[in-house]
Amino acid sequence: MDDVVGHIEAVLSERDLAAAGSMLVGLVGRGIQLSRTPGMHEREARRLGLPYSYVLLDFDRMGLPDAKIGPVILAAAELGFRGLNITHPFKQMAIAAMDELSPQAAAIGAINTAVFDNGRRSGHNTDIWGYAESFREAMAGAPTGRVALFGAGGAGAAVAYALMELGVSELAVVDSDHPRAAALANRMRQSFGDRVRTADDPSAAVREADGIVNTTPVGMAKYPGAPFDTALLTPRKWVSDIIYFPAETELLRQARAIGCRTLPGIGMAICQAVRAFELFSGRKADRTAMAHHFEAAA
Repeated sequence: MDDVVGHIEAVLSERDLAAAGSMLVGLVGRGIQLSRTPGMHEREARRLGLPYSYVLLDFDRMGLPDAKIGPVILAAAELGFRGLNITHPFKQMAIAAMDELSPQAAAIGAINTAVFDNGRRSGHNTDIWGYAESFREAMAGAPTGRVALFGAGGAGAAVAYALMELGVSELAVVDSDHPRAAALANRMRQSFGDRVRTADDPSAAVREADGIVNTTPVGMAKYPGAPFDTALLTPRKWVSDIIYFPAETELLRQARAIGCRTLPGIGMAICQAVRAFELFSGRKADRTAMAHHFEAAA
């Protein structure tokens, strides 16, 4: 534990932060240096007059293996953090360090927000509401008969739950890790019945779908490209990507060129941050202001 504490204290010292000086929160993940989340949170806190500091606990920068996610969470709680946002690749692994889970987080088996309060660590998932709200705002009228979901990790689980709540009739889960896809489909069937299945043939899943959602990291700068052959797309299909950096992934660029209706990840990123900020601070966040903060943090 001491080595992990030292890594976190080094991050705090870079910004001359002390846990007692303000509400201290952070983001845990890999390759997160370009995240706009700190800027969104800190600007909203300033607007509300709250002393608030948001730091990045980047496992790549700290040189830590994935197995240290539990000790990092415990150390952050001991150092006085109010909570942590959790991102790739830890949304499922982090559950083991929680004392309790919100009903939605328990249903999908993934968290993106951990709140520390009175010695208890509670796990939440604001990605679900974030994606659903983004879809409702930007994709009204989009057909939701059949949807192909690429990625069965923590983000995929949240989006799968959101899609089912949005009324998707049939969800096909696609993942190169077939057991992981099966595990997610089985978990979703516990809440939504046989409307969820796995798809062994990605090309067939795309051809049969009204809409396709990418929740894999393919499309980020670190993982360029598209998660499937975009030649399979037709203008009648809609395409969604939860990646927000770059704002338009290769998948969305090609889909838009074909004539598909597209949904970028920016809306989800903003909406999930609204809910996370409220969990950390206990104050109501202004969604419009948070959208401005997102742009200002670019």
